[in-house]
Amino acid sequence: MFDFAWSHILLIAVVALLVIGPKDLPRVLRTVGIWVGRARSIAREFQGSLDQMIREAELEEVRKEVEKAATIDLDHTIGTTLDPGGELKQSFAEPAIADAAPLSTQSAPPAAAETPPAPPASQPAEEPPADLAKSGTHD
Repeated sequence: MFDFAWSHILLIAVVALLVIGPKDLPRVLRTVGIWVGRARSIAREFQGSLDQMIREAELEEVRKEVEKAATIDLDHTIGTTLDPGGELKQSFAEPAIADAAPLSTQSAPPAAAETPPAPPASQPAEEPPADLAKSGTHD
């Protein structure tokens, strides 16, 4: 922004020496130094305030991202990622009652009418456990 070469600074010093005079020049340079110090202090404070606002804004963004991550329904997100159409969920779901109705209209003999197969003749009949047979009481 300001581009001062040594030749420009030397020209300003010579003009200041001629205008102000050699007697008052040290007092003027001290006053200029104090004002430059104050200006730098104000600029440093302003820069620090800007840096602090940027840090707070970044922290606010990070806080919002953490809150957003905490509110994500992970189960739903994984489900929609792995099974976007819902085909897997439907294949594992139990069949609806409407789907079971056509099965009952098929001609199948009732389960109660069936008789259990007779045991083969080579097998002996089952005997009661030994402790019941000895006691003489059967409950």
